[in-house]
Amino acid sequence: MELPDGIDPARAWLAAFLGGLVVVATAAVAFPRRVYDGFLWRYFWGPVDADAHGATCAVRAGGATERLYSQTACSAADGVSAVPGYTTVSTASYAIVLVFMLVGVLLLLRRLNVRLTPQFYVALLPYMLLGGALRVVEDTNVAFLRADAGMLLPYPPVALIISPFIYFVMFAFTLAALVFVFLLSRRGVLDEYEPSLAAIGAVSLSATIGWLLYISATSDIVDFVPAVTIITLGGATLIAAVFWWASERYAPVINEGTGYIGALIVWGHSVDGIANVLSLDWTDALGVSVTYSSKHVVNEATVRITEGLQPAWLSEAIGTAWPFLLIKVAAAIFVVWVFNDEIFDDSPRYAYLLLIAILAVGLGPGTRDMIRATLAI
Repeated sequence: MELPDGIDPARAWLAAFLGGLVVVATAAVAFPRRVYDGFLWRYFWGPVDADAHGATCAVRAGGATERLYSQTACSAADGVSAVPGYTTVSTASYAIVLVFMLVGVLLLLRRLNVRLTPQFYVALLPYMLLGGALRVVEDTNVAFLRADAGMLLPYPPVALIISPFIYFVMFAFTLAALVFVFLLSRRGVLDEYEPSLAAIGAVSLSATIGWLLYISATSDIVDFVPAVTIITLGGATLIAAVFWWASERYAPVINEGTGYIGALIVWGHSVDGIANVLSLDWTDALGVSVTYSSKHVVNEATVRITEGLQPAWLSEAIGTAWPFLLIKVAAAIFVVWVFNDEIFDDSPRYAYLLLIAILAVGLGPGTRDMIRATLAI
């Protein structure tokens, strides 16, 4: 595919990527306090630093970083402060980067002439689960740190499995696995690349889950509450099944473009919704000895609005996070409905990539929340 002026889109994308890195790096060196401390560190690296050390906040002043472990200390600190989690600025920035990277992947797949299919979509499912499981590895690291048992993984390498950097790590790992198995398939070593792609992801996921279960079985710091996983996966499967049955019977137009992929998207976002509800409102009832709070902008706003509108007695009975599950399911169904046959006919690769991203942004965090509550860390 050529642009009207004859420029190769792939080369144009690469030039934009490298040019953006040079501009950001140059600005950070030229204006360290304003660009690095006040923007890059405050919204991106600072939250990761605080998260990795289990700190309430991280404060940067005079070129040095200090981690603080109480709200009082954070409020009294001088300098640029960052807390674990996302902000409106970081969320918007990640969304822009995600779209840009998706365009780059689309150009690469076109150059390799990779044909995307529903089987390819399902083959990526283990990678989405792996991303969430790796985040729990970092959560386990923080749990050991807070228990004065040392770090299981050193800092700063552990930052690679903390949001948002883990998204780039998983992106690179998945893309490398895809290119590897596709080239083997093109050379005739593999008949089909999808099963091998799924196998690489499944083995990596199994190793990560196995390590977490080993830590749970050999340490008092990590617990094991299987009811969280059972309820989350069982509830998500029930919601997806009801959606599939109802849509096929009463509104088949919703699934005419995506087919069973639509049910998978609803399932993935239901996992995220249910895991959030259980983590925020039902830990005591399930025997999870940890109190969780929301780090995501939409989730936090949903809880805050529900607390203001819902009677106190009802909040005490059913909690305040339940609307988030409804929002997740409704948004997933809307997306499935939007992706009709026309979108797949016009640009099937781009349609599949968007659907992959849509499922990943729900299933990845949902898997992390589910496993973290299961291990009570």
